[in-house]
Amino acid sequence: MEAETCKKELVIEIPVDVLRKESENVTAQYQRTARIPGFRRGHAPATLVRQHFRDAIRKQVVQSLLPKFFERAVKEQKLAVVGEPRFEDLKFDDEQPLTCKAMFEVLPEFELGDYKNLEAEEDPGTVTEADVDQALEELRQGAATYEVVEDRPADDDDYVLVSYQGRDVKEPGAPPLEARDAVVHLGGKGTVAAFSANLRGAKSGEVREFDVPYPDDYPQKSLAGKTFRYRVEVQSIKKKVVPAVDDELAKSVSESETLADLRVKLRAELETRRRHQVEKVTMSKLLEQLVNRGQFPVPQALVEAQLDHKIENIVTRLVAQRIDPRSTEIDWRKLREESRPEAEKEVRGSLILERVAEAEGIEVTEEEVDELVRATAEERHEPPAALKTRLTREGTLDRIRDSRRSQKALEFIYRNAKIIRKSEGTSSAG
Repeated sequence: MEAETCKKELVIEIPVDVLRKESENVTAQYQRTARIPGFRRGHAPATLVRQHFRDAIRKQVVQSLLPKFFERAVKEQKLAVVGEPRFEDLKFDDEQPLTCKAMFEVLPEFELGDYKNLEAEEDPGTVTEADVDQALEELRQGAATYEVVEDRPADDDDYVLVSYQGRDVKEPGAPPLEARDAVVHLGGKGTVAAFSANLRGAKSGEVREFDVPYPDDYPQKSLAGKTFRYRVEVQSIKKKVVPAVDDELAKSVSESETLADLRVKLRAELETRRRHQVEKVTMSKLLEQLVNRGQFPVPQALVEAQLDHKIENIVTRLVAQRIDPRSTEIDWRKLREESRPEAEKEVRGSLILERVAEAEGIEVTEEEVDELVRATAEERHEPPAALKTRLTREGTLDRIRDSRRSQKALEFIYRNAKIIRKSEGTSSAG
C-alpha cells in the first residue's frame, strides 16, 4: 500500500488451462446461437465459431474470470477492498497465462487507541422562562386565523393573495416568472421591499404594475442584479388574528386544561430537546478529538461517495424551497472541492466509529431499522412498507443501518467519557 494513501496494486494471473476451459464454455454458448453462412444454427464447428467471434469470446472470457481471480487474490491476502478495482496492462496471448495489474483501494489500518476516557466540556443547557415564553408564542402564532379584509385597502402586516407575471426588463422575450395564488406578507421579513411598497394601499381586484430591482447579492442567483417588471392582480386581502394567551389557547393547541399546565409541559419538552442538542454538540467534540488524534489516510472512493451525499443534500434542500438547482449560479465543481477536507474528516470519523462498534459488539437490530423507516415514512407521508422496499432497492437502507450503528458507537463513547459541566465545574461519567 502506498504511503499516506489507501491505494494498492496486485498482479492477477490466470493459468492457461483455466483460460482454455472457459474459452470452450463461451465458444459452446456462441455455437448454439451463432449464424454462420453455410451452416444451420447450432451446427457450425467450434473452430469456425472461434474464428468468427474471436474478439467477443476473448472479451467474455476476461469479463467472466478476471473478477473471480481478483476476489480470490484479495481474500488470500485478507484485504478489505473499497470501491471498484481498475484493471491495467492486460496481457492475453494464445497459450499464455493472462496477466493483469489491479489497482484499488483498501480500508486503512490504524490504532484505535483509548476511546473510553475522553474529556469534554458541556454547556448546562438551561431552559429559562423566556424560552418557555418563546415556545408559547410560536404555538400562539401557529393557532392564528386569517380573516378577509373588505372595508379597507392593504396595509402593513396584511397577507395579500395575488397572481403575477414578471419579465426581465432587459430580456422581455425570456420566459416570464409566473405564480397563481401567491401570498405576499406586506412589510414582512423576507418580503421583497418593492412588493410591499407597491401593494400597500391596493384593493381586492386591483391590478398594479411596477419594477423590482434585485440587488447583486440576492439569494436567488437567477434574479440577482436584474430588474423585473411585474403585473400583479390582487385577489384578496387578509389579516392575521392571533388568539389571546389564556386557558382557551392551552386547550386548543394541546391536551392541557390550563395555561399553567401548558407551560409546565412546554418546559419539559424544551428541557428534553435542549439536553439532546447539548449532548449532540458534546458528542461532536469527542469525535473530533478522535479524528484529530488519528491522522490516517482514507480511501478516496469513500470521500467521493461522501461528497456525492453532501451535494445531494444541498440539491434536496433547494428543491424543498422550490428553487430549481439548475437555475442557480452555484459552481458545483468548486463547491465539491471546497467540501473535500470536511468530507475526508467525516469519512475518518465514520471509520473510527465503525472500529469502535466492532470492538464493543454494537449492532443494529431489524426492529431499530424498521423504527427509523417508520419515522422517515411519517415525515414523507409514505407507507412504511413501500418506503422500505424502495430504500432496499436503492441501497439506501444499508446506509441508514450503518449510520445508526455509528451513532450508537458515538453514544457509547459519550457515556464513557468524562464530561465537565460548565455550570457545576465538576466532571462525571456521561
